[in-house]
Amino acid sequence: MRLWHEDLIPLLPTQQLLGQHREICALRGLSWKKPHSVVNYVFEHPYQDLFEFHVIVMKEMENRGYSINPLWKNRYYRGQRIGIEISEMTVKEKKCITHPIYQEHNETYYQECIDNLKGKGINVDY
Repeated sequence: MRLWHEDLIPLLPTQQLLGQHREICALRGLSWKKPHSVVNYVFEHPYQDLFEFHVIVMKEMENRGYSINPLWKNRYYRGQRIGIEISEMTVKEKKCITHPIYQEHNETYYQECIDNLKGKGINVDY
């Protein structure tokens, strides 16, 4: 479970892109705030940041011709088991969207992601 560096999303092979969507769906749902060493930093940020990151992934999926369940485009949707949740957590909006959304997605993290992909035999053109 990991979030790929934001700048790599358009370069990810299909398997990794679709996997990213599944991971984010899980994190938006019942896995929110469940510790996992690779994504713990996500839980230190507002839930809205994860939604904004998911929007980037969903846009790339659509650019490649994939259809997405429109429910995931609703910031309040947290998956089939939870459904729509309107709470302080989901309503609170970030005042300004930054790039990258997660400050942890720095040059070092970018290189870690590149190395991870290379370890899987994947070379991305960057």
